[in-house]
Amino acid sequence: MWLAWEAALCLVLGLVPVAVLARRGRHRAWATVGAAASESALVLALYAVWQLANRLSLLQVDGALDRGRAIWRLQRQLHFPSEAHLEALVLEHPLLMQAANIFYASAHVPALLAMLVWLFFRHRDHFGWVRNSLALTTGACLVIQFVPVAPPRLLPELGFIDAAVLYDQSVYGPMGTGLAAQLSAMPSVHVAWALLVGVAAMRASTSRWRWWVLAHPVLTVAAVVVTANHWWLDGIVAGVLLALSMAVHSTGERLLQRGRGRSESAGDQPDQHHQAETAPEPVDAVDQFEPPPGEEGAVGHQPGGLGRVALRQQPGRGGGDHPGEDGQVGGLTEHELPVVIAEGPVEERSAAGHRGRSGRVGSGR
Repeated sequence: MWLAWEAALCLVLGLVPVAVLARRGRHRAWATVGAAASESALVLALYAVWQLANRLSLLQVDGALDRGRAIWRLQRQLHFPSEAHLEALVLEHPLLMQAANIFYASAHVPALLAMLVWLFFRHRDHFGWVRNSLALTTGACLVIQFVPVAPPRLLPELGFIDAAVLYDQSVYGPMGTGLAAQLSAMPSVHVAWALLVGVAAMRASTSRWRWWVLAHPVLTVAAVVVTANHWWLDGIVAGVLLALSMAVHSTGERLLQRGRGRSESAGDQPDQHHQAETAPEPVDAVDQFEPPPGEEGAVGHQPGGLGRVALRQQPGRGGGDHPGEDGQVGGLTEHELPVVIAEGPVEERSAAGHRGRSGRVGSGR
């Protein structure tokens, strides 16, 4: 019904050069084509690995039935609802059971692909974590599935019936053949993918209709149980793996961002140091003027403030703290005296109003 792993691998080999060539295009549309081709190749490669791993898991079938019986006993101890009882209830309604068989066989892949396409074109910022979580979750499921576990439908002594075989809807052939492995019940990839679809819709969309997407994981869990293809624990383990995969991705993203931040700060430090080394030294353009002791009316003396004032030197004029020609002090005329900024009150006084008899500005004598 679905692609074999060989066909999926051929598609991957065809999409890779398309992605490489499209990324070299200058138009924005080529960038979109390149991104779509590369992401499609990645998903198809993951699908091919999934199909191939299902085939390889059939190489070890010893103990699969015993592990299935062990899961049954554990669930009885945990007081889980009986899958056999639920299957018997649905078998009383042939159309409902046939619908469940069709849903189990055909819904998981299209729903996942539709979600990925929707995210890629409508919510690209969420596509990365969904793709990575999908890869991590599927990979973890495949690793566990190398330990074969029989599904309930292969244990008729516990009251289960292979409903898909009953209605000639089985996607599996005889034991050891078929589209997918029959002994890969633990964990359920169907449930893992369905849960990811629901979580992605809830996190990416803000529409009030997004809640309807949660019907997909609910129906998936119901379908895999009533058709006797999975145990309750298969779905629970799949949900735990999905949560762990999302946590691993989130932690990795934080570590990468922290590493980028440190790299950027380390890259900025040499520039700042170079600027500090090459910055010109400030030129001392002011002289400190301090009045002689006891002269309370000296220039720059402010009651309650600092008794120091900076007088800017003017080229070609006299310096020091004595008046030059034409009533200059420090090379400045009385109209050019700066405003004194002190710790206490700041006062700006007219130099002409404090000119004393001796020619000092503001001497008070």
